[in-house]
Amino acid sequence: MPTPSTPETIPDITEEIQTGSGTGFESRVVVYNCECHTYKQVIDLFCRFIPSMTSAKAFELAWRIDHHGEAIVFTGSTEQAEDIAAKLAGGGLRVAVQ
Repeated sequence: MPTPSTPETIPDITEEIQTGSGTGFESRVVVYNCECHTYKQVIDLFCRFIPSMTSAKAFELAWRIDHHGEAIVFTGSTEQAEDIAAKLAGGGLRVAVQ
């Protein structure tokens, strides 16, 4: 005699959604290619105004901007990103904070 089928166990599906609050939001500084600065000028600005920037990393970012049109050069607090963007823009770079 066949046994009655047992119902399948359906796993619980949980989705974690995290919402930030306070100062935990991060912003990015994006620099766009403008064809008006030398690599040296861009590297100097990055090393002067972006915390923990090395000349090797600055060169990589400058190359990416030159060849891809843009690069994210900093990610951090909105306040710090806006400060860095203002300084880079003051040096003549095309920047945006996202």
